Amino acid sequence: MYSLYYAPGAASMVVHWLLIELGVPHELRLVDTKSGQQKSSEYLALNPNGVVPTLIDDDDGAPRFECAAMVAMLAERHAVGGLAPAPGDPLRAQYLQWMFHLANAVQPLFRIWWYPHEVAGAANEELAREAVQPRIEAAWDRLDTHLGAHGPYLLGDHVSAADFYLTMLMRWSRNMPQPATTWPHLAALAQRMKTRPSFATLYEREGLTEWA
Repeated sequence: MYSLYYAPGAASMVVHWLLIELGVPHELRLVDTKSGQQKSSEYLALNPNGVVPTLIDDDDGAPRFECAAMVAMLAERHAVGGLAPAPGDPLRAQYLQWMFHLANAVQPLFRIWWYPHEVAGAANEELAREAVQPRIEAAWDRLDTHLGAHGPYLLGDHVSAADFYLTMLMRWSRNMPQPATTWPHLAALAQRMKTRPSFATLYEREGLTEWA
């Protein structure tokens, strides 16, 4: 049994989605990020970064943070779902490449888009957004080109945890000047992932309606 500290639509979304997809027993613990609960002393004792998600494996009670690490761990620990190529699999290197790329080169850009004051100060928020927007769009270019040549999934014909992760990031771009679904192969991947029954369950549980 896992306990997931989450906020609807936040980075916890992909972890929640994987728990549903893999049929893993879990319970949800809502974190009210609007009131700043993620910065409370109680929550910081679990996750010193003061963000969601935090995942606790009730077997050992140890809290884990970093959503990409949780996704990778769940996909490997519950290998029956087939969402992570095993060591020695020819697709393993590509899988790791895309997981690290999304975690290091794509997701951090959204932090700048949403919280530009953190990197540029309150007076320069628009400048920060103007600077990061083309970087996000360049990431979509790279990913769309790859999917066009090697898709329909990041690993070709094999859906993996990386596709779930990418879909969450695409959703985050929905209100940007050029959302990810402007790119045809990304749009096709998003549509394909949204037809999974686990996606409908995720949306119902988190009370989400947009981008459905």
